[in-house]
Amino acid sequence: MPGNPLRLTDTRMMRALAHPARIAIWMHLGLEGPATATECAAIVGQTPSACSYHLRTLARYGIVEEDREHSADGRERPWRAKVLSFDIPGGAQSPAQRVAARLLDDSMRASADELRQIFDQRHSEYPAEWQAALGTNYDVLHLTPEELTTLRARLVELFGEYRRLPRGERPAGARRVQVTVDLVPWFEPDAAAE
Repeated sequence: MPGNPLRLTDTRMMRALAHPARIAIWMHLGLEGPATATECAAIVGQTPSACSYHLRTLARYGIVEEDREHSADGRERPWRAKVLSFDIPGGAQSPAQRVAARLLDDSMRASADELRQIFDQRHSEYPAEWQAALGTNYDVLHLTPEELTTLRARLVELFGEYRRLPRGERPAGARRVQVTVDLVPWFEPDAAAE
C-alpha cells in the first residue's frame, strides 16, 4: 500500500490517532478489512455514532477512507485502512511535535502492553510449538547513527515480507503476532563516543 509506513510529522494527525478508540478502530480495519461504524462499535465498546465520529476524524487525516466497493446496498458506509504502518521521526522536532509524538507513542505502547499482559496470563495455554517460537529477545548493539538508520530500514522491510494482510497471502497455520522493536539509546545524551 503506498505511503506505508507513513512518516508522521503533523501534530494534529498524531493527536488524532493517539485516541485509544481510534487506535483500536484503525487496527481492526487494517487487520480485518472493511467495517462499518456499527461493526467498529462492537470492537471498541462505543456507540456507532461515536465510532462514526472517530472514523471521520481518521479519514480527515488520510488514515482511513470510505470503501464504497464493500457497501452491500449503497446505504451502509464501510471504511478501510488507508495507512497500515507509520513512523514517527526523531531528531529536530518542534516542542509541539515532541508532545504529540509522545502522546501517540504512549497510546500505542498501552495498546501493545495490554496485548502482552493478556499473553503473559495465558502463555501456558498456547500450543507447544507457539510457546517455543514466541518470546522476547534482549540485545545490545554498538552502532553509528547511520548504521542504526540502516538497521531500522532493514527491519521495516523484513517485517513487510511477513505482514500478509490479505488472507489469501497467508500460509496455512499462520497466526497474527505483534512485533515491537525498541531502538533506545543506552547512553547519556552528552556522552562521548567510545
